[in-house]
Amino acid sequence: MKRSVLTVLILCILTSFGCQNSDGQNASRKLSKPAAEWKKTLTDNQYHIMVESGTEPPYKNEYWNNHQKGVYVSAATGEVLFSSDDKFDSGTGWPSFVKAVDAKKISIVHDNSFGMSRDEVIEKSTGLHLGHVFDDGPADRGGKRYCMNSGALKFIKK
Repeated sequence: MKRSVLTVLILCILTSFGCQNSDGQNASRKLSKPAAEWKKTLTDNQYHIMVESGTEPPYKNEYWNNHQKGVYVSAATGEVLFSSDDKFDSGTGWPSFVKAVDAKKISIVHDNSFGMSRDEVIEKSTGLHLGHVFDDGPADRGGKRYCMNSGALKFIKK
């Protein structure tokens, strides 16, 4: 009995780290340049979120409660990714959107990290992590909730 419990525990641990490579990067996505190069151009917070697939704390990030009109661009490339017109208050503490401005600028990759099954949103041109997308958004606006990290974005006021 102890042996089977230990075996299951070891398998769970290996599985939870199975999607991470030695840089902490999700192995299912390919970065457009080496992590060391991104380290030179991104802030520590941006690097943690975008390269290491980190998540910032809810309600303690720059844009969760931003109600100004404008666009949200990639912190790495400046590409327009989301619009304030598509932002809504999800009650989660992160900036949430019903859709991307241009679906061709993002990719959705299945993410099984930390024992969860989620869909990760990455910037298509760079392979950098932006957040996750869920099916619990406003039904009258498509039903999606693109839950983004403020640290992966920069806001440009209209």
